[in-house]
Amino acid sequence: MLIKRISFLILSIGLSGMVSAQQSLPVPAEIQAAYAKGTRDVSGKPGPKYWQNTANYDLKVDFNPGTRALKGVVEVVYYNNSPDTLKQLWFKLYPNLYKKGVARNTKFNDRDLNEGVNIASIQADGHQVAKESITIEGTNMQAVIAPLAPGKQIKLKIDYQYDLNKGSHMRTGQVDEGSHFVAYFFPRIAVYDDVDGWNKFPYLGDVEFYNDFCNFKGEITVPKNFVVWATGDLMNAKQVLRKDIAARLAKAEKSDEVIDVINDQDLANKAVTANQSYNTWKFDAKNVTDFVFALSDHYLWKSTSLVVDPETGRRTRVDAAFNPIHKDYYEVIDFARQTVHAMSYTFPKWPYPYAHETIFDGLDQMEYPMMVNDNPVAKREDAITLTIHEIFHTMFPFYMGTNETKYAWMDEGWATIGEWLIAPMIDTNMVDDYGIAPTAMSSGTKDDTPIVTLSTELKGSGTFTNSYPKPGLGYLFVKDYLGDELFLKALHHYIKQWNGKHPTPYDFFNSMNEGSGKNMDWFWKRWFFEEGVTDLALEGREKTADGYEFRIRNKSNKPLPIDLKITFTDGSSTNIHKSIGVWENGDGTVVIKVVTDKKFAKAVLGSALVPDKDKRDNVG
Repeated sequence: MLIKRISFLILSIGLSGMVSAQQSLPVPAEIQAAYAKGTRDVSGKPGPKYWQNTANYDLKVDFNPGTRALKGVVEVVYYNNSPDTLKQLWFKLYPNLYKKGVARNTKFNDRDLNEGVNIASIQADGHQVAKESITIEGTNMQAVIAPLAPGKQIKLKIDYQYDLNKGSHMRTGQVDEGSHFVAYFFPRIAVYDDVDGWNKFPYLGDVEFYNDFCNFKGEITVPKNFVVWATGDLMNAKQVLRKDIAARLAKAEKSDEVIDVINDQDLANKAVTANQSYNTWKFDAKNVTDFVFALSDHYLWKSTSLVVDPETGRRTRVDAAFNPIHKDYYEVIDFARQTVHAMSYTFPKWPYPYAHETIFDGLDQMEYPMMVNDNPVAKREDAITLTIHEIFHTMFPFYMGTNETKYAWMDEGWATIGEWLIAPMIDTNMVDDYGIAPTAMSSGTKDDTPIVTLSTELKGSGTFTNSYPKPGLGYLFVKDYLGDELFLKALHHYIKQWNGKHPTPYDFFNSMNEGSGKNMDWFWKRWFFEEGVTDLALEGREKTADGYEFRIRNKSNKPLPIDLKITFTDGSSTNIHKSIGVWENGDGTVVIKVVTDKKFAKAVLGSALVPDKDKRDNVG
């Protein structure tokens, strides 16, 4: 509470050296080359010669839920917008993670391994690509093609098939008898960008993905009674759903209330889909980085919608598709709706960019454009944070197109701060301290590498802390330092510059500097590029003529906020908070002077969202 007779000021003393506001970040050669080429700019904006490739995918899939056999045809028009002539194309065959003999960084049961993706044929501009021109190595495939000049396009047709995994569920596979989440199910052309050229990192099961922004048309054929949810808009609801079911879905598109699109009675009567042996579900998605689908013959479907852009009145539909036995999922529709609302109006305060978001009851905790594959959980708090985390990924990496393969922190850190900020909006009793304790404990150890370390090179506990809480804290501390209004101004500047594109870490740092009008390299360098323990200490307290002085020492190079709770003998207390700005001019000690006529009882340093490694010196 506020005590009127107390005032405080802070002084910095014992500085070990001034930190210049002009201190530059270490920039690797490939980013310097991008600056020289003009594809990126030191201001953080795309350069005048920025480019990225794209494609239009036409996906036709027959999926047999009984055998898990997936047969597909991919027709793709690929546009070479680069200044380079491409003599080969690199593809991603993500289902080959389950192929026998393939390298992977996760352990699968041997019985879950299969023969991988069978590429029956590849045609390029109507001509068959010779088998000797195709090389498959794990989850990567190369195909030699006639030279594709800058500004030209190539039309491909690929016939393929594989068996979806039943067990060892890694982001995709059978969920139960009658339910499947099918991701990474088609051969796709890898990213070719201005920084690395082809993305040749194999998918080993741990680090995630990097895809171009493309347009997708998907046709998914499954037996009757199976409902399909997917990325993109369902284009033929009236042809694949019973008339009353389709009408409920249409109502949900315009309704603030929760509509039971599929209820228990519908499932009992098997009166959900069109009454024909097979139904082909047609979807359309524009300018997204991926396309996935899920299906079930026994899931409930709850749906609602809300206005996400008051200027245009545009609505987003929110769905929850789930097994009736999972009781936690009955509230997920509410958590999801509140998350979309909070993202649109509070943080990041950006109108939700897609027409719908489906939370599917699966066996993982993984995000996709317009889709989430979330396992059921035992605790309500976990259901809240999981729902928030995965939906928040809509902005990062899907709207912003970051390279998850190299920089997991550029999306996971944002999803983590999304949890911390939005969870208390849904449940005011929640204090989400996800990852704070591991960050404190691992700081300064062998696994404590700089956040900017490539995700493919992370080891041990740093695999988690570098990707989730450490960058999330970095964003949170900058938000506190700038204040909400200026932080959102800077963040919106970054979003406007890079949505639908492929920003690197340096584009982010420089965009935030330009958007805020502040050079924050002093913080970016120390928090994201350097190692070091995270530790503050309450070093001492002195009685003065008009109050007290408290000496706070930063025991490392890491800027941390100061939260000091001072309690007096009459039972009253005051909380003093200072942002990371107190350390801007150098490492050292900060003195907080409190003016009061009250008698001191106790002082405690720290808060739930400050990863202080050694708290034994936080009480005085």
